[in-house]
Amino acid sequence: MTDSPAAARRVVLDAGGRAPVLPAAREAFLAALDEGWSDPRRLHTEGRRARALLDGAREAVAALVGARTEEVDLAPSHTAALHGAVLTAARGRRRIGTSVVASAVERRAVLDAAEAAGSLLEVRVDRHGRLDLAAFADAVARPGVSLAAVQHANGEVGTLQPVAGAHDAARAAGVPLLVDAGSSFGHVPVGPEWDVLTLDPGDVGALPGVAVLATRAGVRRSPVPPAGAGDEDRWFPGGVSVPAALAAAVALQAAAARVAAGPDPRHALVDRLRARVAAEVPEVDVAGPAEGRLPHVLTFSCLYVDGEAVVTALDRAGFAVASGSACTSATEEPSHVLAAMGALTQGNVRLSLPVGATEADVDRFCAALPGVVAAIRRDAGLTDL
Repeated sequence: MTDSPAAARRVVLDAGGRAPVLPAAREAFLAALDEGWSDPRRLHTEGRRARALLDGAREAVAALVGARTEEVDLAPSHTAALHGAVLTAARGRRRIGTSVVASAVERRAVLDAAEAAGSLLEVRVDRHGRLDLAAFADAVARPGVSLAAVQHANGEVGTLQPVAGAHDAARAAGVPLLVDAGSSFGHVPVGPEWDVLTLDPGDVGALPGVAVLATRAGVRRSPVPPAGAGDEDRWFPGGVSVPAALAAAVALQAAAARVAAGPDPRHALVDRLRARVAAEVPEVDVAGPAEGRLPHVLTFSCLYVDGEAVVTALDRAGFAVASGSACTSATEEPSHVLAAMGALTQGNVRLSLPVGATEADVDRFCAALPGVVAAIRRDAGLTDL
């Protein structure tokens, strides 16, 4: 059965958090269905075989991030990993305090968990979404701080954060640093400057159902009751799918190999997008820096239009894009990331190019976008733009 002409015309420019599944990851998943279908907590041969596969997946991930196998836990989702990291690390250090320091552009999962853990000390960012290091250092030095959180890169506007400087400041204050590398691992190098680390294999082509939470030895974490009561996995009771864990490890290995291979060709494609969108769409605000960013992410906002209307119209034209914050778009809330940057939140479009995106894809999108935006404005009675 061949693809229909309509399907062949589709251009997917929304791979953030859910990239197309890699063939190698799919093959690993299917192979593990035969060998790893059993419950790895069982003592029989099938259970021990599943346990060996699961431990192998954890070992492979640990090698990728420079951790020991026992420091790596597998969560059922990236959101669960972030919630678990914040809540259990804060609880483990509750005698010190209940305040969590985080940048204003962290994922909602981090900000919400910080408030649930006690209190959130939010640190400002500049107009590109980059952390104010001096303000961060002041915040982590305050009494009662149990944890600090800084994303490695922002998945919405692409800004790389000064993680090494943040880690130095947190270490000087005796505060562990949670680094969310869910949007950056497999796209740019991720260094060893972290105490707690999360990865999102789905962002690099794994099947959904597994995320990574790594914790350095010496960082105290404590389960939040009743989670973990009576379960072998006290952090994520019930565990994860063994085949999905194998697929996640394979996808992360492939992503790391791509980064090690050299410059990402998507950098040039995003540069092309930035230039054409800014030049060809009236009243548009392109967010984030031109340098010091992820290679595959671009966000822009169009004045006088609704983001959902733009996304829907582009979808009808054959383009898959996103709008709003990556973690709030389903609720149609304005992006808290753009708001923290002081950027325009109206008519937001977010692009995250999958591996294999082409110049032809980008040019087709750029050719269609001005007419789509103009039609929406015209329907709204705005004829002077």
